[in-house]
Amino acid sequence: MPIKVQSDLPAREILERENIFVMDESRAVHQDIRPIQIAILNLMPLKEETELQLLRSLSNTPLQVDVTFVKVRSHESKNTSTSHLNKFYVEFDDIKNKCFDGMIITGAPVEMLEFEEVDYWEELTLIMDWTQEHVTSTIYLCWAAQAGLYHHYGLKKRVMDHKVFGLFWHRVLNRKVPLVRGFDDVFLAPHSRHTDVPIEEIRKVKELTILAESDEVGLFLAMADGGRRIFVMGHPEYDRVTLDGEYKRDLGKGLAIDIPKNYYTDDDPQNRPLLRWRSHANNLYTNWLNYYVYQVTPYDMVGTPF
Repeated sequence: MPIKVQSDLPAREILERENIFVMDESRAVHQDIRPIQIAILNLMPLKEETELQLLRSLSNTPLQVDVTFVKVRSHESKNTSTSHLNKFYVEFDDIKNKCFDGMIITGAPVEMLEFEEVDYWEELTLIMDWTQEHVTSTIYLCWAAQAGLYHHYGLKKRVMDHKVFGLFWHRVLNRKVPLVRGFDDVFLAPHSRHTDVPIEEIRKVKELTILAESDEVGLFLAMADGGRRIFVMGHPEYDRVTLDGEYKRDLGKGLAIDIPKNYYTDDDPQNRPLLRWRSHANNLYTNWLNYYVYQVTPYDMVGTPF
């Protein structure tokens, strides 16, 4: 799939080296198709790394995808340059009168705070409410999934007695739902979090359908409203070395951190991590774009029923 981004976005060069079809605005306007409009609210501190991971994840269908990166106004990023943010990101006020086929809201390293203590919580709740009338389908990732479950359904998170860190086995439920089409019965997916939403509480909410869960770490994938809201508790977008970087970063800070589970060969951090979740991650995003975005929104988004 061609990903449409600004011609000088740093991630573009890396994607092209990986033989991912990336086009800029000048080429896109000459194609007589309506691109799928995807907004990404990037709350992660290392924004360029997350941009690359998500663009990779969106690159596996024949659709043309036009990506808009969004930032919150009520938080100052300390790990991404102001020049990068000003050049490649828009604020919510810039898009609030537009409609999007899909939106992804990323995780954020604020899980130990109460939701209301997060400095951009009020702005985030405004955006989550806005998606109900302006976005066909929204994916909530990791902390954003917990935030969405709390805001929309009143489900509270809890602090785990140890960090959920590594690759964990999950089993597919409700196999006939298109979002998990092509998934194996059991599959691995990355997690990196200190909190979760108890799966027994999620089961009580009749609007939520659990599509994949783990005996060890609970929910991985759930959806509501026919796929209008999709909650992913893990990080399927992570690349091969993301968990490795987190592990070695925490070690360098002198923090107590376990070796990420099921990640290194022989549990030896000197070994190169095995990439064992990419196919299911690609399946997840491809199914989302196809069944819950592309096949739902019309060619002309004006007047789209919500």
